Amino acid sequence: MQLEPLGDQAVLAYCEDENAASVLARAVRHSPPTWCMDVVQAYVSVAVFYDGATTDFAQAAARIASDFAPVAHTAPTDGRLITIPCCYDLGLDFDRITAHTGLSRERIIVQHSATIYTVYAIGFCPGFPYLGYLPTELAGVPRLESPRLRVEAGSVGMTGRQTGIYTEARPGGWNIIGRTPLTLVDVATEYFPLTTGDRVKFSPIDLAENERLQTRHIDERTT
Repeated sequence: MQLEPLGDQAVLAYCEDENAASVLARAVRHSPPTWCMDVVQAYVSVAVFYDGATTDFAQAAARIASDFAPVAHTAPTDGRLITIPCCYDLGLDFDRITAHTGLSRERIIVQHSATIYTVYAIGFCPGFPYLGYLPTELAGVPRLESPRLRVEAGSVGMTGRQTGIYTEARPGGWNIIGRTPLTLVDVATEYFPLTTGDRVKFSPIDLAENERLQTRHIDERTT
């Protein structure tokens, strides 16, 4: 594990792989030092933010190296499994995905919904989960040549090896495969249900079920 300063208020830990980073992030969150302000994972790196009034980089890095680095080499425990309904009828780019993969619309949906993904990073817009990894048959589809000026909130996109969910309406260039009716983020109430290390599985729903579940939160929906 390589530890470097991130500005003057965080230690950036580069781990061996995504699993090691997830284990490290979970360990620090579970037993945070008194100076720990936040923990942010981004694939193979973990930023541990500290209170500069009570510690500094050298002390924080030494604590991470002694207390948490050994844990990163242990086998990861499964994170929470969260099932998110997805209405594939609202997908916009099946023709494009088919052209790149050679798969039918039905096969694309089966492949996408049968996979259990891990949240490896959150960003781009508030709460946007970067989910990996797509099955080999779906991987490699590039972003749109020209991003859409508006992608609706809840849109499920994919590109390269990743899939993800737009948590608010905004421009975007990922291939849209469907849309979830659930509210994944509410900044005003600080509702951010997904965190790195969580596992996500998409459950296909039709338009009627999509309408029924509109505006519900992940923990409020009925199955």
